[in-house]
Amino acid sequence: MLGDPSPPALSEFDHQVFRAFVPPDHYLRKALQVIPWDDFHEILAPYYSPDQGRPSEPPVLMLKLEYLSYHHNLSDRQVIGRARTDLAFRYFLQVDVNHLLPDPSSLCLFRGRLGCEGFRDVFDQVVGVARQYGLVKDRLRIKDASHVIANIAVPTTLALVAQARDKLLAAAEPFEPVRVEGERVKLDLLREANASRSNEERLLARVTHLREILAWVDELAPPENAPTNRRWQILRQQRNLAHKILADQEDPEAGDRTRSTVDPEARRAKHGDWYDGYLTDLLIDGDSEIITQINVLPANGEEAADAVLLVRQEEAAHGNNVESLSMDGIGFNGPVLRELEDPDGLAVNTITPPPKERETEIFTADDFVKDEEQGVVTCPAGKTSSYRQRDKRRGGWIHRFKRLTCEGCTQLNRCMGHALKGPFGRTVRKSDYEEEYRRARRKANTPEYAAVRQEHPKVERKLGEVMNCHGGRRARYWGRWKVFIQESMACVATNVKRIVQLTYAPAATTNYGI
Repeated sequence: MLGDPSPPALSEFDHQVFRAFVPPDHYLRKALQVIPWDDFHEILAPYYSPDQGRPSEPPVLMLKLEYLSYHHNLSDRQVIGRARTDLAFRYFLQVDVNHLLPDPSSLCLFRGRLGCEGFRDVFDQVVGVARQYGLVKDRLRIKDASHVIANIAVPTTLALVAQARDKLLAAAEPFEPVRVEGERVKLDLLREANASRSNEERLLARVTHLREILAWVDELAPPENAPTNRRWQILRQQRNLAHKILADQEDPEAGDRTRSTVDPEARRAKHGDWYDGYLTDLLIDGDSEIITQINVLPANGEEAADAVLLVRQEEAAHGNNVESLSMDGIGFNGPVLRELEDPDGLAVNTITPPPKERETEIFTADDFVKDEEQGVVTCPAGKTSSYRQRDKRRGGWIHRFKRLTCEGCTQLNRCMGHALKGPFGRTVRKSDYEEEYRRARRKANTPEYAAVRQEHPKVERKLGEVMNCHGGRRARYWGRWKVFIQESMACVATNVKRIVQLTYAPAATTNYGI
């Protein structure tokens, strides 16, 4: 049940203690003054029941504790322990010197209560405060992403299959206890029979056994209250996870492989070096360096496409119109450029470095003129292609010339660079997004592009601050939405610090606690 919105008012004695021990220029005094924390009650209250359960701790107090946790990079237990003895913390929380702080487990319940939606609202509220101060402009957004290392120990494939099997049996036990007991007896027999075999043979036996278990688990009839039955939902999750792991074994070369049964949403990707985890993707304002939007993707997520989502989320939250967007080379993506720059859509001027074109004397695809109506291309020698096929993966058409057409051409050396091979002559790929790519290349030769690229390192420094100063680099929790909560609060801590820096005139202060 929603309790009182704030702790009891401070007494004169409390004020005297805080005046004596918390310096006037302490960072937490500034953070308390600059951010209207009480206004967060309005967005936090809907996540509490108005009349059920015992009275809760004030929601704003819990949010402040979360903020302190990420600003100082502390665990739940550490932040509560420090708030019990640190007078600056108590002043920021606006609790008296005798106030009994909640148990650290309450912070876990608070995060579960708000979920992704609640913490996104908190993040947007902080950005809204920066906009009210006039700090955030719409001139330029700079986008980049950085890796978050998952809180897992990656098992071998042999162990991964065994973990999936054990979790599936545990989840199925409430529904088929006798059958599960039989499977465990069979498991003991298989373990003895395969003890001296190679890892490959043991893996095959485990995969076969897991398939047999899934065969009867898939046939279990759901209970009448399946949508609200927690045990059934857990069984569904474990069943889907087991199917995914088996699919990974059937196609070892496929991407998007499950890395852990503990955190099944973590993925493997390369960011400098190979890692397992997630990707924190964000936008910052080019003028104030305030983080204006954030998202968390699996490590192998579509970072380029996420740029569209980030811009849409920011504009939906604040009703603004982003004018320009700077991305690194991953933004040189036809579908993304088209959606961002669509004049009837987002209409965002997108700046991204194009890949370096290889210097060659051979005719490139740009030297071939495309006829949209006829569906052919014409080469520099005036001859037209004879066949075409759709390139579904990359978006475009592959045009081919007949071998006979190219054999007698006087410009064959400039067109092919080698003797004819196979049944076809020259092959030309024409992208659906040629105009977007040309526009991006033209921009790369303008003074505006050079100026924006000089600003781009701001986002790299900001990501370094989030990751290294506020606990964003290593995941505290399992699951993408929980990692999102962690990363959004790390960004909130970073933004509040920046708002304080920009709001207070630069002066020679001690800045205790920053």
